[in-house]
Amino acid sequence: MTTTFPDVTISTDRLVLRPFEEEDVTALAEMMNDENITAWTSVPHPYTHADARAWATRDSHAERAEGRGIVFAVTEFLTQRLVGIVHLRNTDWRTRATEAGYVTAPWARGEGYASESVLAVAQWLFREQAFERLELRTPADNTASQQVAQKIGCISEGVLRNAWTVRTQTADGGWADTRTDLIVWSLLPEDLDEGDGLDGYDGYESYDTPGTHGGGRGAYPGHVVPGQRSDASGHPVGADRK
Repeated sequence: MTTTFPDVTISTDRLVLRPFEEEDVTALAEMMNDENITAWTSVPHPYTHADARAWATRDSHAERAEGRGIVFAVTEFLTQRLVGIVHLRNTDWRTRATEAGYVTAPWARGEGYASESVLAVAQWLFREQAFERLELRTPADNTASQQVAQKIGCISEGVLRNAWTVRTQTADGGWADTRTDLIVWSLLPEDLDEGDGLDGYDGYESYDTPGTHGGGRGAYPGHVVPGQRSDASGHPVGADRK
């Protein structure tokens, strides 16, 4: 039984989803220090260049090589600028099910990039990898992440009470952990067949990426905790958890 995803690149009309590269380190560090990403995810804060380098050159590639999932750096087709992350994690190869997390750079929000990239990954996952279930988990107050789930056709299945920790800013500018509920969403192959795609979005293309990368363990970019739920991606990360 196959227990790793292939090393691939996925393209849409506007985006290229590919493995992370060392050249992404600076843009990744800038993106992951955004206040919304700090609030909704478990990334280190501040998120250093060392964190970004470990994720871009080692930990994100280990997700695929060690069978836990696959990480895509989402970039604009025209500018090649880093838009965000889509991260498949907690993959169950027996049941062909996995969880998606996603984050979006602050400058790229409002363009529909998160929905477009997660939908492209879902189409690839179901049609080329024969998966049967994609799950997203969004904090109860993260309406932006919930809108992504709704836009791509996910079905809300229920609430996991008090199941996640978010961060809120304190009066002195620091951050404090707060418990919150998670909304569970699912997407199945037949859900895509019924309402296949976003308005104006024609689908995706995928092709093999030469070479593979190994080593390291990771969840959120730079959040390396063996045995912990691999969380977007930004989770995401769903984590767009922004």
